[in-house]
Amino acid sequence: MAPRSSSSVWPAVHEERRALIADLEDLPEDAWQRPSLCPGWSVHDVLAHLVDTARTTRLGFLRGMVRARFDFDRSNADGVRKHRGSSPAETLEAFRSVQHRTSGPPAPRATRLVEAVVHGEDIRRPLGIVRAYPPASVLAALRHQVETSVKLGGGKERANGLRLIASDMTFEHGSADLVGGPAVALLLAVSGRPVREGELNGSSTAVLRLMRT
Repeated sequence: MAPRSSSSVWPAVHEERRALIADLEDLPEDAWQRPSLCPGWSVHDVLAHLVDTARTTRLGFLRGMVRARFDFDRSNADGVRKHRGSSPAETLEAFRSVQHRTSGPPAPRATRLVEAVVHGEDIRRPLGIVRAYPPASVLAALRHQVETSVKLGGGKERANGLRLIASDMTFEHGSADLVGGPAVALLLAVSGRPVREGELNGSSTAVLRLMRT
């Protein structure tokens, strides 16, 4: 399967936003406070982060980094506080309003797909919601992550020394110790997220190496 071109990224991102809105429209009030896969962030917090990145421009990103003293985590936390509504319904409406935006922090376009899929799972998995993501989006995100340093939000160092093979799509990367499983699970693991027990296969040592943060 050919990688996504930069021109096809935004339609895919917009579709992921639409799907997430549909999944969250009838979410019970108490479920919004459930811990997400992002340490320290609730489901509500992750959605606020998605509103923040959708509204971010290159200049706005630089201003935010200056205010955060160039601490990326602090800048993200500031964005969550800024865009977290007084209620989940307010935050969801804000997310609906940015569904078709094409702005974001200065980074390769593929990072928008990483964000859409990984943060989508950050929210959905704790809620027991399952989505069948378009294979092209997952593969583009996974290819980007295995070639991008952890310092830049990728997972290259986690994948080093491993042979990653997707069991449900045509994807293979690296050599040596084999770790296999669904492409979404591989994407989550290289992005520093936990996966379900037994979702990845290979030697226990190799799987643990991949999932180190």
